[in-house]
Amino acid sequence: MSNGRKVIPFKAISSGTYNAATEREKNVIGRRIADARKNAGLTLPAFSEVLATCGVNLSHKSINKWEVGDSLPNAYQLLALCHALKIESPVAFFSEDYRPELNAEGMRKLEDYRADLISSGRYEPEEFSELEYIEMPVSFLAASAGTGAFLDEGNFEMVSFPKSSVPTGTDFGVRVCGDSMEPVYSDGQIVWVQECESLRRGEVGIFVYDGDGYIKAYSERDPDEDQLEKYTDSYGVVHKQPVLLSYNKKYSPRVISPESNFQIVGRVL
Repeated sequence: MSNGRKVIPFKAISSGTYNAATEREKNVIGRRIADARKNAGLTLPAFSEVLATCGVNLSHKSINKWEVGDSLPNAYQLLALCHALKIESPVAFFSEDYRPELNAEGMRKLEDYRADLISSGRYEPEEFSELEYIEMPVSFLAASAGTGAFLDEGNFEMVSFPKSSVPTGTDFGVRVCGDSMEPVYSDGQIVWVQECESLRRGEVGIFVYDGDGYIKAYSERDPDEDQLEKYTDSYGVVHKQPVLLSYNKKYSPRVISPESNFQIVGRVL
């Protein structure tokens, strides 16, 4: 994944093989450090002060030893050099056959563009913070497992989850059993439930029907003529008959019988 910096690969060595002894003999790194310092308009004492701001405390005489090849910077010092001299990659200090893709004027324009991007504030790297966890009750038993006992108080365990993964309003979690709600909800998946007594058409809920627990989409229909009386209240209002729907089309709708024990447990968030 790109971080906006161009990495120059080791590709320009004509022999096809890097030779450390040859590079050391030619003082490639030292000469490149000296060239980069001079291009930045820094004297040795001034460069020593700049490096100090990067955590490298060396005298200008020690830096001169790098440039003439008497010593070499370690890995951390090399990275500090790149930062202090605004060099994109440490690779630029290496291969004798390396040629920069931009001249001095191009590098100045590149630095101006970089400064513009930074000042815009839109390209700052993401900050990663430690995840905050929350404990939530999750039923030992799964919905559609053939029992509504997942509602019993003793059938819950407390499980830690990243707080950001638990929707606001969640009361508890239930594991899905079976494939009746695929492809949206899969076997073994934990769904988050908000307790409620009613649902709108199309909402997915957790239900208990004659003692069995289910996860289904809620719907309604007009009752058949032979059941019309059972859905008519004392004011003469005819109520809809609940229907439980599966997302998996191989399962037929489950029409709720008026003689059954039916309960809406909650809404799946």
